[in-house]
Amino acid sequence: MKLTSLGSIIFSLILAGCAAKNSAAPAPEAPVPAKPAAPAPAQGGFLQQPAKATLATTGRDPAQFPAYVEQLKAQASRQGIDPATLTAAFADVHFVDRAIVSDRNQPEQKITLSDYLAKVMPDKKIQQGRDNLQRYQGQLMPISQQSGVPSQYIIALWAMESSFGKIQGREEVISALSTLAFEGRREAFFTNELIAALRIMQQQQIAPDEMKGSWAGAMGQNQFMPSSFLRYGKDGDGDGNIDIWNSVDDVFASTANYLAQEGWKPGESWGREVVLPVDFTPELAGLKEAQAKTVGEWQKLGVRLNSDSALPDSSQRAWIILPDDVPGRAFMVYDNFRTIMHWNRSYYFAISIGMMADAIAQQQTAQTSAAQ
Repeated sequence: MKLTSLGSIIFSLILAGCAAKNSAAPAPEAPVPAKPAAPAPAQGGFLQQPAKATLATTGRDPAQFPAYVEQLKAQASRQGIDPATLTAAFADVHFVDRAIVSDRNQPEQKITLSDYLAKVMPDKKIQQGRDNLQRYQGQLMPISQQSGVPSQYIIALWAMESSFGKIQGREEVISALSTLAFEGRREAFFTNELIAALRIMQQQQIAPDEMKGSWAGAMGQNQFMPSSFLRYGKDGDGDGNIDIWNSVDDVFASTANYLAQEGWKPGESWGREVVLPVDFTPELAGLKEAQAKTVGEWQKLGVRLNSDSALPDSSQRAWIILPDDVPGRAFMVYDNFRTIMHWNRSYYFAISIGMMADAIAQQQTAQTSAAQ
């Protein structure tokens, strides 16, 4: 999950509240995170104004940061990071107070799913997604065929994470991760991510000033945390390097590889919006294994499309989710939705990816039908 990456302050704050591994929704698995965990808000919550906390007034004294960095270097050395990498990585390391401020943000106001979708997927962005799907069709097609992940989902994640590569974050990842480890609230997590970042530098020969990302260390055009880079990063252009900052081929290949490894089911959708019967039991909603039913079973319980037409009687398993709680919009989601939730454990985010992918693909489907 791997934290924010949209092209304005309000978008960044929205994603800080609905960020990866940050949803109140239960996570179906415990995969390597694309992004770091953050304090869990109420579903759909987001922060309007950042808290004014600093380490000078709360937590460890920033004056102790240099000594702490030496401890980090010693720990990294014990885990196989060579002296040359350590020297280069920490040559200009500095304390990033704004990383602490962002990490301590707490949600202060709720936003509905409809409001969220209006902000993160306006018509302009959908059209940009369609344009990019056409523009990069040649690169996307073989990646999609190999991974089983449709191109529109790759483009949708690219759109949401970095506005098609435009907003990647400007923090030096080594400094940001060192600061967050020092802060101590999630010391083990950020220490592990720091060592993963050092391993990337050592393996990929990336200079520290080239390894830029968000305040939480999420990197590149698909905002991978360092551990996700090591596990899912893929060389898409065949140059022997994995460059998720500058190579769209590597971004596309790495994104598809993440979804494929996390269980993407080729040929299946993510879900659809539905209408629930008036006597629907809220306890039936959720993403736990025990809450799964077949599409046909949900239909027998009175679940219908929002057009009041009947759902197909299918054996495909599905879940009902209520992102705004009751009352509110309802969705029937499938296994691929749960896979998107591995990337970012927010109902809002995962729904936006599915709906963005559907909107991007509509034009392509219409063009294909017309051509036929």
